[in-house]
Amino acid sequence: MNASPQHGSHEKQTPESARNETPQPEATTDPEVNEEHAEERVRAKVEQAASNPETDESPRKVAQENSQRAATGTHREEVAAARAAQIELANEVNDAERVRELIRRYKAENELAVADEPSEQRLTGRQGADFDLVVRGQRVSCGDTFAPREVGVRDGKIAAIEPLGAGLTGARVVELAEDETLIPGLVDTHVHVNEPGRTEWEGFATATRAAAAGGVTTIVDMPLNSVPATVNVPALEYKRLFAAQNAFVDIGFWGGAVPGNKADLRPLHDDGVFGFKCFLLHSGVDEFPHLEADEMEEALAEIKTFNSLLIVHAEDSRTIDKAPQPNGNVYDTFLKSRPRGAENIAIAEVIERTRWTGGRSHILHLSSSDAIPMIRSAKNDGLDITVETCPHYLTLLAEEIPDGATAFKCCPPVREVSNREKLWEGLIDGTIDYIVSDHSPSTLELKDLGNGDFGVAWGGVSSLQLGLSLIWTEARRRGIGLERVLQWMSTRPAERVGLRGKGRLSLGYDADMAVFAPDEGYVVDAQRLNHKNPITPYQGKVLSGKVRKTFVGGHEVDYETPTGRLISRGQA
Repeated sequence: MNASPQHGSHEKQTPESARNETPQPEATTDPEVNEEHAEERVRAKVEQAASNPETDESPRKVAQENSQRAATGTHREEVAAARAAQIELANEVNDAERVRELIRRYKAENELAVADEPSEQRLTGRQGADFDLVVRGQRVSCGDTFAPREVGVRDGKIAAIEPLGAGLTGARVVELAEDETLIPGLVDTHVHVNEPGRTEWEGFATATRAAAAGGVTTIVDMPLNSVPATVNVPALEYKRLFAAQNAFVDIGFWGGAVPGNKADLRPLHDDGVFGFKCFLLHSGVDEFPHLEADEMEEALAEIKTFNSLLIVHAEDSRTIDKAPQPNGNVYDTFLKSRPRGAENIAIAEVIERTRWTGGRSHILHLSSSDAIPMIRSAKNDGLDITVETCPHYLTLLAEEIPDGATAFKCCPPVREVSNREKLWEGLIDGTIDYIVSDHSPSTLELKDLGNGDFGVAWGGVSSLQLGLSLIWTEARRRGIGLERVLQWMSTRPAERVGLRGKGRLSLGYDADMAVFAPDEGYVVDAQRLNHKNPITPYQGKVLSGKVRKTFVGGHEVDYETPTGRLISRGQA
């Protein structure tokens, strides 16, 4: 989901010499002035880390030199020095005391009190009726099949499922049209919202509106690319402040595992994160440093003590260092810069470290079909390991990506048609567990649309609103039923992260539902999506399946009044 990992090629875009030239304010005897100076330094570093320089000097020059320097001792020393500088920056940006001060200021500026915090209780509109909401239709999801049913909702939960004609009464009754199907809301456990800190890329209001429009009723937000990163409890609290009043769907949070925050992992777990994310190479943003394999093993061993989950961006930096560089507007050049071997080696590390520690792990956004046999073998050996893939790897083809079309850039990359077919085989046979969006948006400027340079553009695909239609369009072409799609996009992700009340239409579960018209077609228009920035690789694509209504906790999303909740592990 970042650059050197999955979003954009930003890991070396600001040379250290340029950073060192930034004038530093002199210390004074006034503590408030010193605090302002400290904040200015942090802000400047974050802006530099997130910037996309217009000059050729940094990204292109470094890219051209990397392969010649990759195996040299000098290069190894430079890599170590750069990582040390990144960790220093991350420690400053994510400092717990600094974040507590940000929280205090935010609450003061917004006049927030305890009463303003989100409530777990769903509002009722029953007023004497049996249920708050009743949905009736000929096709209602019932696990592996669809049947004529009436669904009664009370206090945000599914309280009754009866055969059609049972005559359930409610304050509101929704009758499905003949072409409509009631499905469980999707659960997307891989979403980058980017707020606070990079809200111009995406924010909670726009992201959750997009989710609801695509039938997604629960998202779990990644610990980057927000600033600060969610690597300690104060950073989690700060992020929740921004999410609380802007949630159109339910929102959970991942924590981050980075160098030096081992002591923060258990407190984050106790505060409700669903697990911890790490990278095995540069994350694309300097405030979220990656872990080396030994450090990942240490994190796995630590979180095993409280039975949490480590989710891993698995690409090997050394393999990528020695691959051709991604300069220019030819997609095939970029594809060669992120070889399957980089994924395969890193996934092998995750498997073996999981085996050694006995921990729980999850491989993010699988794009290399080569890794499927060893993942299958690891599962057969009894390892507690799962894997996801994404709509872009299942629907797009490297052979069809035009030159300069940086909207398609993501890391790991979209690969060839033969690779795509093997990913589908892995899904069907159960080796790949589920499908999530890896929604990783950025501004149009960071996509380098003017030049179309894959070596410079940020790497990430915006698809949160489109995932169900994308997968359903491809699945039905292959003769795969909607019930399988719902397993991949709702039931299984909910089960893996411990969302016990989500992922299916069952008694006692949250009344998170979508009215889906599987035969309705439409043409993707980026300008009409709810994502903050109007860019998508699916522009102009004809898709099947349209979400017509979405209910979160029994309330229909109206895109004006946010009624979603902030959810925590153990509460959901």
